[in-house]
Amino acid sequence: MIIIASYNNHLYIVNDKLMLDILIENALIVDGSGNPGYKADVGIENNKIKIFRYKNHSIKSKQKINAEGLILSPGFIDFHAHSGLRILDEPLHEPKIMQGITTELIGVDGNSYAPFKSKNDLNEFIELNSGLDGTIQQDVFWPTVDSYLNAFHKKTAVNIAYLVGNSVLRINTVGWNNKLAKKNDIENMQSILRESMEEGAFGLSTGLEYPPGNFADTSELIELSKQAYKLGGIYHTHVRYELGDKFLDPFREAIEIGNKSNVPVHITHLYQSSYSKGGAHKILNLVENSRESGLDITFDSYPYIYGSTRLIIMLPDWTKDGGTKTLKDILSSDEMREKLKKEVSPRALSWDQVWLTYFKLAKNHRYEGLSVAEISRSRNQNPIDTICDILLEEDLQTCYVALGSNGSTIPKFINHPLSMVGSDAVLLGDFPSPRTYGCFPTIISEYVREEKLMSLEFAIRKITSFPAQRLGIRDRGLIKENFKADITLFDLSKIKSKATKDNPKIYAEGIEYVIVNGKIAINKGQHTKSLNGYALKSNY
Repeated sequence: MIIIASYNNHLYIVNDKLMLDILIENALIVDGSGNPGYKADVGIENNKIKIFRYKNHSIKSKQKINAEGLILSPGFIDFHAHSGLRILDEPLHEPKIMQGITTELIGVDGNSYAPFKSKNDLNEFIELNSGLDGTIQQDVFWPTVDSYLNAFHKKTAVNIAYLVGNSVLRINTVGWNNKLAKKNDIENMQSILRESMEEGAFGLSTGLEYPPGNFADTSELIELSKQAYKLGGIYHTHVRYELGDKFLDPFREAIEIGNKSNVPVHITHLYQSSYSKGGAHKILNLVENSRESGLDITFDSYPYIYGSTRLIIMLPDWTKDGGTKTLKDILSSDEMREKLKKEVSPRALSWDQVWLTYFKLAKNHRYEGLSVAEISRSRNQNPIDTICDILLEEDLQTCYVALGSNGSTIPKFINHPLSMVGSDAVLLGDFPSPRTYGCFPTIISEYVREEKLMSLEFAIRKITSFPAQRLGIRDRGLIKENFKADITLFDLSKIKSKATKDNPKIYAEGIEYVIVNGKIAINKGQHTKSLNGYALKSNY
């Protein structure tokens, strides 16, 4: 039976046999486009969004949500996630989905886990990067991107999108050593990248402080980016911070790669360092000028002063030239330790501001959250000896948190029209950076509600449709008819991050419902244990 309904002098045709999976009533819809919000009901049928701008009580639904007083937005998209291993062991992924995140971009910083030709190489790379991405309890091997993506599909709480890191390309061709790629090496890397993108990867990532990927020179990265461009991908880069003037030159290299390959450039976790050689406006002017000159360039930032990564980044590249065996031999050598004491300084203002986390040995749990300086004093050691001993004891798995960005300039990056949000959240230890649990609620509570630095519509666009557009995801990121049903519902008056540096593992408040591919994952603030995340593919 067909019913003709009238509303505001318009006629609507409604099928009275329509049975929705979910009907969300009375919400204020902020649709991700940047346009002002509006009142309507939203239905979900077979993972597709239906929008009803009129009330029709003949519409039937298996489940109804009364969203009076709530904001309904697209699910949030995290443009920099270190979940590529941990989510497979902990698929409920509470730290992220409790923030309203429904999609994450993994394979960032040049560090990814497919495709590997050798299982031994994969295991060694997992160990090398374990202080950043953790380890995995399962026995795994992913010779193709397709096999890796299959490990996530409908097995995790959130969707994932994947970038191929250039470290895996180098390991499969050049190897673990610091040497220039030959012409045939580059051709082989281009071939692997092409196959990976044909299987669903969204582009190329680099972490130009992380060996062996950072052994690549600019010309090699240009050639790889040309291949990414041909297949519609992006170049997502953690820049080479020690390059040239150590201020603007790292970003100039990224811009050069984009200009010479035509690839869209995305600079990840862009901020002004707390010990920067220049101001934030110079960094942003460089990005803006490159955009005005014709380069397709964007960036992401996070609203916290604390950075976090693997502890071995403190050590110079020569210690990792050859892989984990080389590194462990150097850490064990008294002679090499003396050399390190002359070369290594804290990536912070002092060793008192480098706090360690993620200890697997019971005897080392007492060090959780303490600084290198505090641990060294308790052990009566030089900080370098402490670092070397702990890395050997912990199989390189230790992570650290430190003061990173200049807090007074963070809003300039967050508010910028070319920026989106990447949590860069490290899911390790008892004292991760508070951004791991609070990044996205902080954007809404502090930047929108409290300080009024941006409109709600602008903020939602920044964390939904803008990143979806950047990746070329055609049916997510907007509340739009027939788009996929990734939806976050939150109370604007209550949303808040509760995570702090000293108590970081606390879930945010105010996220009432999260829906992933049409299934409710968060219901009235509680995880339903739904695992309905998809492995998104660039050609899906």
